[in-house]
Amino acid sequence: MIRPPDLSFEKNLWRGGFNLIAGLDEAGRGALAGPVTVGLVLLPNLAHLVRALSGVRDSKQMTPRQREQRAATIKSVAQAWSLGWADADEIDSIGISAATRLAAERALAALTLVPDYLLTDFLLKPETEIPLTSLVKGDQKSLSIAAASVLAKTARDEFMRNLHEKFPAYGFSRHKGYGTALHREAIGRLGHSSAHRRTFQIRLMQSSKTIR
Repeated sequence: MIRPPDLSFEKNLWRGGFNLIAGLDEAGRGALAGPVTVGLVLLPNLAHLVRALSGVRDSKQMTPRQREQRAATIKSVAQAWSLGWADADEIDSIGISAATRLAAERALAALTLVPDYLLTDFLLKPETEIPLTSLVKGDQKSLSIAAASVLAKTARDEFMRNLHEKFPAYGFSRHKGYGTALHREAIGRLGHSSAHRRTFQIRLMQSSKTIR
């Protein structure tokens, strides 16, 4: 049985005098289309918090319905939360690592409070003067990071469902831009759309067509 994320890291920081601790995580880093999205959640230091957020964990371990339900709860109990985005053109221009940092910095800029400490998943290290700890598999260890992963995933999934209305032939509502067989076949048949990351190479792609 997988142990759920908890507040061990947050509690150590609260005891050390850090009051506003934000967790950050991304969604969409490995997709072939659409943006990369960073969620940021600042949880309060409350005794009942773990109970209130029961079921929140690494978003990949949750069903879509569970994520939607928990996202609403996270937003209701958080001191503050925000989202940051970097689109496909930015990913192609500066690379996925830099684009993910950019999305994280935009999430920080959009936050209504200024955190005094950040907990991030391992690959997510924004350029900031705020002290941070980067955790391997952070969304499986820290409740703040897990909550951020849920908000990032639900927001990006909604974006991709809306994008499906513009490009229905690619099936974005089903695979959310990830490299499934269905998606790769569609790219090979139709070429890239303007929502695709052109720098992400796909062996099955044969066409150079572009769909706007």
